[in-house]
Formats: sequence, structure tokens, C-alpha cells
Amino acid sequence: MGRSQEMITPERALRGRDEPIMRPGRHVVLGTPIGPPFPSHLELAYFALGCFWGAERRFWHVPGVYTTAAGYAGGYTRNPTYEEVCSSKTGHAEVVLVAFDPSAVSYPNLLGVFFESHDPTQHMRQGNDIGTQYRSAIYALDDGQRQAATDMARSYGAQLSAAGFGPVCTEIAPAGPWYYAEDYHQQYLAKNPDGYCGLGGTGVSCPVGLFS
Repeated sequence: MGRSQEMITPERALRGRDEPIMRPGRHVVLGTPIGPPFPSHLELAYFALGCFWGAERRFWHVPGVYTTAAGYAGGYTRNPTYEEVCSSKTGHAEVVLVAFDPSAVSYPNLLGVFFESHDPTQHMRQGNDIGTQYRSAIYALDDGQRQAATDMARSYGAQLSAAGFGPVCTEIAPAGPWYYAEDYHQQYLAKNPDGYCGLGGTGVSCPVGLFS
């Protein structure tokens, strides 16, 4: 499952369903709700950096993050299941929702966590996790997020190139519908401390200070 590295077209994608596949509960680590409504002072961000089990854990440890959740976005199928996403017939990536307090942690700081936590030069894969669902992606909620992501990708790409890596493949696109993954995926590595985590960065530091 999840082996295809070719994005499906909208007309070939699975239709999905009208009803959500789960009701968001509470974060098992932070104790906060993982679904809206969120406090009005918070902002949201959406990041895809490979398997969402390890990706979500990276962000819930960041001071200033209110909550995180695992889900699916970037594709065409409504309310997909994990098995459907793994089939590469939805167009979705495994995406982490991050609700954060911008007075405590900036969006560029979160971008730094994103870029340093995986290898954004790998196309449709992270290590042994191969397939469109594992692509590197940032789904921006406004022009400010899109510009910050674009600028940091360009700057970090120069750092990676100097270190011998290839070009950054991160998809930067406007955020569309985001769907919660099944309950057992939420905070998976807190519930299963010895569970699989395939994330690995490049070891190249991201110049966050230039953008904060």
C-alpha cells in the first residue's frame, strides 16, 4: 500500500463519503481538544512530512503549540479512510494539523521544525515510506503563510544544496479541505511508545532566525 509515486487525477480519484470517519476528541498528551472550535487567539498550520505518526509528535513537543492532530489533505476524496489514502487513489497526503499561539511560537519557527524534521528533497517518499501520501507539503491558510513557506523553502534549499543535497520538492499550496484520520492514528506514538517512526532529517540547520 502507498507505493505509487504518481498523483492521481481528480476524475480517477475515489469519491469518498459525506460523513466524517471520526469525531475529534482530546489530545492524549496535551489534554486539549483536537477539533474546533479553538480559542480565537490561536492560528492553524498544516504540514505533511511523511508518516504522520512521527510528524505529529514533533509538533506537540513545541512550546506554544496548543494541539495537534493527524489527518488527510491535498487530494480529492471526501472523508477518506486510511486504507483509501494508502491506495494512492485519493490524492491526499498524511498531514498534521497544528493549532498554535502566535505570541508564543511563530509560524516561521514551525516551518523550521517542519524542514529540519524530514528530507524535503525526496520526491513522494520519506526513507522507506514510498508513495504520494508521504510527500512533503505545506498547505497555507493565507498569503502570509504561503510567502513565508516559499521564502524559507528557497533559503533552506540553498543550505541543502551547499551540503550536497538535491532540490527541495516540497509542495506549497493553498489549504483545501482537511479530514481527521481515524482515532487510533491520533497521537499514535504517545499511545504506542515503541511504534514505528520513519522520520529523519538531513542534519542541515534551517535559518529560522532570518524569518522570525
